[in-house]
Amino acid sequence: MRKKVILITGAVGEIGQALLTKLSQSGINKLLTLDLQPLPPEFVPLSIHIQGDILDRDMLTRLITEYEVDTVYHLAALLSTRGEFAPELAHRVNVDGTMGLLQLAAEQSQRRGKSVKFIFPSSIAAYGMPDLYTKDRDNAVKEWQWSEPTTMYGCNKLYCEMLGNYYSHNYQQLADARPIMLDFRSVRFPGLISAFTLPSGGTTDYGPEMLHAAAKGDPYVAFVRPDSRLPFMAMPDAVDALLGLAAAPIEKLSRRVYNVTSFSLTAGEFRDKVCESFPNAEIHFLSDGKRQGIVDSWPSGLNDDAARRDWDWTPLYDLDRAFDEYLIPNIVGLYK
Repeated sequence: MRKKVILITGAVGEIGQALLTKLSQSGINKLLTLDLQPLPPEFVPLSIHIQGDILDRDMLTRLITEYEVDTVYHLAALLSTRGEFAPELAHRVNVDGTMGLLQLAAEQSQRRGKSVKFIFPSSIAAYGMPDLYTKDRDNAVKEWQWSEPTTMYGCNKLYCEMLGNYYSHNYQQLADARPIMLDFRSVRFPGLISAFTLPSGGTTDYGPEMLHAAAKGDPYVAFVRPDSRLPFMAMPDAVDALLGLAAAPIEKLSRRVYNVTSFSLTAGEFRDKVCESFPNAEIHFLSDGKRQGIVDSWPSGLNDDAARRDWDWTPLYDLDRAFDEYLIPNIVGLYK
């Protein structure tokens, strides 16, 4: 008899480690994790870990034959900045990897006679603002606005959202009998800030990089202008958003893709907030034209009314609480 599990791909990443911790604390012990890297030692007892490539279809097929996957948290991805240096690799990882996993989840849904939940973190990168005037004017975009991404990562995420919608509604639509569909659900995240893991190739990384550099006593030069405004969220809220959407009754959901957000601030305001806790921090700005262009194309805020209405989404950490209760105490502890 196959073992029923929750599958987490990209489990060694920022979101993956936080999600694995939260799920294990809730008493769920049937976790199967997948990543190219080994789990850090402190996470090894929390799951059955497979060190492998999301693009290895034979490996995924073997997993599906051995385990009954009830829910997938598909976190594995090549992030925005890295994706611009390796767009073909980004497409393979972000699209081909997702497509293969969606297909297996769809087949699993039919085999078990019950929908597999497929939880997919999308990104603010799925948007593309045409200019700074529009970014300033439309400062809290809705899910269907300005979906014209300028990065490979953003294009990948937007297309995967559409693939998820297809597999949830139109897969095998010409078959004589419609199959059991998978249950795809996605959240579009703003910039995420973790107190416990270092940034890994995202375009919003200047925020957490400021914090970690200040805590270590290292100087830091941000690659954006001080007036660059983006939305952010503390990592515990990101994990709660994924779990909250996964737990929501399907009949309450009006969409497959939801914005979530917490607070927006400029890079200069972020520096000022860091300096409240680290008065001697050396933080300067030297705009990198290419990365600055990406930041300028992303909205300064997200409208998350649909998530608040449909599944009672509310962030626990506003700007002050994120810094005072989560980020500063934990980051300081990392470098003692």
